[in-house]
Amino acid sequence: MADALRDLLGPLSQEGDLGAGQVALRAALVYGFVLLLVRVAHRRLLSRATPFDIAVGILIGSVMSRAIDGSSPFVPTLAAGAVLIGMHSLFAVASFHASWFGRLVKGRRVLLIADGEVQEDGMRRASLSRRDLEEALRREAQVTDGSTVKRAWLERDGSISVIPS
Repeated sequence: MADALRDLLGPLSQEGDLGAGQVALRAALVYGFVLLLVRVAHRRLLSRATPFDIAVGILIGSVMSRAIDGSSPFVPTLAAGAVLIGMHSLFAVASFHASWFGRLVKGRRVLLIADGEVQEDGMRRASLSRRDLEEALRREAQVTDGSTVKRAWLERDGSISVIPS
């Protein structure tokens, strides 16, 4: 059984030369495994993601690619990916229950406009130019004049929310 598995997937416990078929099969297995992990773990990982979610997505891609190309042992690499997704889920639950933890790992929104007045401090903190803000107001709220906006925030996921006056 182990020999048949090695023939199909290549060496599982150490780096080795892999054929095209082995890499393709590894890719299919890793794809299925990651899809299962993401479905079980958290829907937010790939939707309106915060930097917290994006970092996990990048790490998963990086770690799992090593299982596909054979540069790391196959099963331990899958286990590392599962640990990353588990930590992401744990952090998401902790963020839900402790707002201070959510601010720590996800950041906080930044006020950009209050009662029609652009908040320069918020603009600086968000590294946003007036031109960027004007574009977002047009795109998100079809507003051409910031003075007609009650509130606008740069949200934790990078989008801009607008409440017209």
